[in-house]
Amino acid sequence: MTDALDRIAAALERLAPPPPASADPLAHPAYVWRDDALAAARAFAPLPLALLQGAEAQKAALLANLDRLADGLPAQDALLWGARGTGKSALVKAAVGAVQAAGGALALVEVAADRLETLPRLFDVVAGQQRAFAIFLDDLGFDVAAEARVLRSLLEGGAEARPANARLIVTSNRRHLVTRDIKEQESAINPRDSVDDQMALADRFGLSLGFHVVDQDGYLAIVRGYAERYGLPFDAADAVQWATRRGSRSGRVAWQYVVEVAGREGRRLA
Repeated sequence: MTDALDRIAAALERLAPPPPASADPLAHPAYVWRDDALAAARAFAPLPLALLQGAEAQKAALLANLDRLADGLPAQDALLWGARGTGKSALVKAAVGAVQAAGGALALVEVAADRLETLPRLFDVVAGQQRAFAIFLDDLGFDVAAEARVLRSLLEGGAEARPANARLIVTSNRRHLVTRDIKEQESAINPRDSVDDQMALADRFGLSLGFHVVDQDGYLAIVRGYAERYGLPFDAADAVQWATRRGSRSGRVAWQYVVEVAGREGRRLA
């Protein structure tokens, strides 16, 4: 019976595909962490930083932090939080692209939010490389504080903290990443303990940048910047009507409008 089980196990091993090999960590500007291996991003084309308007202070702070990381200097883990569609993710990619364009030894590694438990293996892959890595966790959020504890230990205080050449760059619609429920505070024996547990993750980011809904002038400035960049006509009234139909004004809505105009004009956005 044992021999039969051994033969079955050996046959299954032969049928199973080998684990994917990681892409060269020094060869590509951006990667996706997939199946415990680095895969080169198919198309990393970040927007120029100048096109991202209405967040000048946030741009300057994130860029300075990534410059230090690329130079091998102390740098912070960063949390970009705020209203949806306000350019948080676009800024992360644009800032990494700007550092690379200036000659900085920095790569972006995007990690899916449901793969947090694999981060220690990613840290093993990038540790000691002659390059810095911005580990990008996009649109992160937790429904309960307990789900956030794995990430908390990796950021600070855990036995498997990230290496010196890697920092986490996280975007979220939630300032504290964890949903805050007043009922939970009311039911806790010590309400302060409940609040502290919910806020403990956000406190571990040395750089926290807030993004807020833009007003109409700010929205039109974003549209105008895109229109000038791509040689498209700018019609303020039409742009406002587009935002009104969408029910919001944001950098994302501005970009969607520009895509619409480019399509109407038969122009490519490249």
